[in-house]
Amino acid sequence: MTAGRLLPCLLGVAACVPVAQSGRGPGGTAGPPASGKTGQGNQPAGPQAEAQGEAKVLVNQVGYFPDLAKVAVVRAEAQQPLEWKLLAGCDREVAFGKTQPAGRDVPAGEHVHVIDFSPWKGTGEGFVLAVGADRSRPFAIGTGIYRKLKYDALAYFYHNRSGLEIAMPFAGGDPWTRPAGHLSDKSVPCLPDSGCDYSLDVTGGWYDAGDHGKYVVNGGISVWTLLNLYERAVHVGKSAAALADGTMNIPEAGNKVADLLDEVRWEIEFLLKMQVPDGQPLAGMVHHKVHDEKWTALPLPPHEDPMPRFLHPPSTAATLNLAAVAAQAGRIWKSIDGKFAARCVAAAEKAWAAAVANPAVLAKPGGVGGGPYEDKHVEDEFYWAAAELHITSRRPKYREFLASSPDYLKVRTRMGEGEGDGIPSSMTWQDVAALGTLSLAVVPRALPAAQRKTARAAVVAAADAYLAILRTRGYRVPIHWGQKNQSPWGSNSFLLNNLIVLGLAADFTDGRKYTNAVVAGMDYILGRNALEQCYVTGYGGKPLENPHHRFWAHQKDPKFPHAPPGAVSGGPNSGLQDPYAKAAGLQGCAPDRCFADHIESWSTNEVAINWNAPLAWVLFYLDEKGGAGRAGK
Repeated sequence: MTAGRLLPCLLGVAACVPVAQSGRGPGGTAGPPASGKTGQGNQPAGPQAEAQGEAKVLVNQVGYFPDLAKVAVVRAEAQQPLEWKLLAGCDREVAFGKTQPAGRDVPAGEHVHVIDFSPWKGTGEGFVLAVGADRSRPFAIGTGIYRKLKYDALAYFYHNRSGLEIAMPFAGGDPWTRPAGHLSDKSVPCLPDSGCDYSLDVTGGWYDAGDHGKYVVNGGISVWTLLNLYERAVHVGKSAAALADGTMNIPEAGNKVADLLDEVRWEIEFLLKMQVPDGQPLAGMVHHKVHDEKWTALPLPPHEDPMPRFLHPPSTAATLNLAAVAAQAGRIWKSIDGKFAARCVAAAEKAWAAAVANPAVLAKPGGVGGGPYEDKHVEDEFYWAAAELHITSRRPKYREFLASSPDYLKVRTRMGEGEGDGIPSSMTWQDVAALGTLSLAVVPRALPAAQRKTARAAVVAAADAYLAILRTRGYRVPIHWGQKNQSPWGSNSFLLNNLIVLGLAADFTDGRKYTNAVVAGMDYILGRNALEQCYVTGYGGKPLENPHHRFWAHQKDPKFPHAPPGAVSGGPNSGLQDPYAKAAGLQGCAPDRCFADHIESWSTNEVAINWNAPLAWVLFYLDEKGGAGRAGK
């Protein structure tokens, strides 16, 4: 690869975008460009891999860090290198070089070249890459590119709180305010003929996705991811201050508790309410979900939802999710709120005992009014819960269970039966064993030194597997879609979870190559992909605009708001399960092209708590590494 000879930037040209001349430059940029409406309808791409009119030079539309990898992709059939130029304000050429032909990227269905302009260290806004007459969208280079975006990603959870008025100044704008939704969750009865006859107060929590359901198993992995973000910042990273009290725009700010923990507690309190009370059949187990009797139409603000809501039967998977995250919360809140911590640990212990007594109570597939979230295998949930309980309580029975588990100190790199068959990734809501090993690797004194070294080595080995995949992809993404070459529902979350593993590997080894792989994955999310689609609302030259959501439904009814900035789409999905995607001419699409930015395309363009949680994790990680100039060795 030819990085190109770096040319000095001539400063002081009137009306030009400023670019710092120094290689490392003072300060950074002012952050990402404002949410841009492209002025064009974002129509779904057809099956042709290289449709006419598509942009040829693809970049991270938000920007790049001065001291980390800066890579772009060019659609090109040519077998010979092509000349590229990096242009600053007023088309000033500041660097140039030749592309590296990368051949055919199979998931994208097209031939590409790679531009690596990492040697350029200048900072500023309005940079453009040019290859012949083709130009990229403008982007920034600076240390502050994700400084606002990371908090917007966390604001997603406040916006989707149930049982609370979403009000100014916390909503970020009047269009996003609304009355509290589902106050009727104060007394939700069991589903008829489900084996119980009581009602529970299950107010609070986060709406799971575009609907108004609340699901324990998806809440579990979302809570773990955000609490792991906190534990990593405290024990391994250098960004705890970025999560502190007063850093987020939420009602609890100013209470002397880290704002991230305040936000996550809103969901934990709901999860605790889902536990079957003492004196009832299956006491200590946890109800799998609560949602409407039938599917509701778009648009529908949560406070106007007319449907009856029901508690669905307990499941072993939901029970172990509560056991895991309540144990995790117990150790984190021990020095913050001892009473709450003790309550969490007691609930976790009770849930574990109930799951051991009822190890195969499985949620049913299918259903109406909400997602099934069924799971045929719960061995991974048992391992995860045992790991969190061991770290928190150090009781011998959990340590013994861990040692006997086939998942002990391992990190999977291939999804099993169920969601994401065969795709190289480490965790989803349905496959959570890796969460236990990651916690054991992050939290100090969770294991003796030798075992902790083994756990961290497993994380690094998984990261190496993803790094190897990145090197085979023309788009330089650390994931592919398995032997069937079919992108799964929520494909972006599979990638984001891989980036968590890569980020932790960098922490454990001080390895710059892993950090740069995290950068590469975020480049894909923010526009360096086959559709030139920034999959996050409010950011980039081609931002996500119309996610499937019942309140953020402006496309359906102008009286409703657009989505606020910082929500990530599930992304391409070869299944094309929704009618809109099926009718949009996407049949035969390459896996990375099976996407429509349309509110009706719930199989490709929904949002969800377990997708925004890893987005926030990765953004905080990158802002620490690139924003502070600490890229590793």
